Amino acid sequence: MKLSADLDAFARRLGHRFQGPDLLIRALTHPSIATPSRPDNQRLEFLGDRVLGLVIAEALFQADREASEGTLAPRFNALVRKETCAEIARTLDLGSVLKLGRSEMMSGGRRKDALLADGMEAVIAAVYLDAGFEAARAVVLAHWTDRIAAVEDDARDPKSALQEWAQAQGQTPPDYVETQREGPDHAPVFTIEARLSDGRSAVAQAGSKRQAEQLAAQALLEKVRADE
Repeated sequence: MKLSADLDAFARRLGHRFQGPDLLIRALTHPSIATPSRPDNQRLEFLGDRVLGLVIAEALFQADREASEGTLAPRFNALVRKETCAEIARTLDLGSVLKLGRSEMMSGGRRKDALLADGMEAVIAAVYLDAGFEAARAVVLAHWTDRIAAVEDDARDPKSALQEWAQAQGQTPPDYVETQREGPDHAPVFTIEARLSDGRSAVAQAGSKRQAEQLAAQALLEKVRADE
């Protein structure tokens, strides 16, 4: 089987030449378009999540031999979480080659963090099954190395970091208030305001409440740190 031009271009961006192109096709096939003869990427996603985790854990372990488990764990979580996988997928333009059903396409599936992250993990598994662990490690490190080098010592998701900051200041945990929802039901845009008990706040928008809350927390965290 030969890859189509768009999938071949994606494989080049990824940095892996597939011996079994069907693995890449499966990795990019969302359940919304799967058939008995064309399986979806969910099993590959499961495997890819574990392969990614091992590569990142090993890289962090080797990069800082003095770091404690308590330091390594939040770094690890920051590098393997769905948002990070989705960001990597966007740099590869993975969304353009996802195979989606009509309903998912109409709802903006090519831009959704969850679908992009799942696809990225499935692609990592496809590389692993196609050529082994070393090939999968090479692909992951090629696209994650800069993030590994830059990950903060106390890396945490923004909501957790903001809550810890507030508690350290003797404040109650932040509140997250949905102030607006726009767009059609299949592609909503949420506006979330993160509020501290001292009156400071920040607002962010995103296509999911969870992502909007994280973005609002990050904006507010940056604000309070600038004030210190």
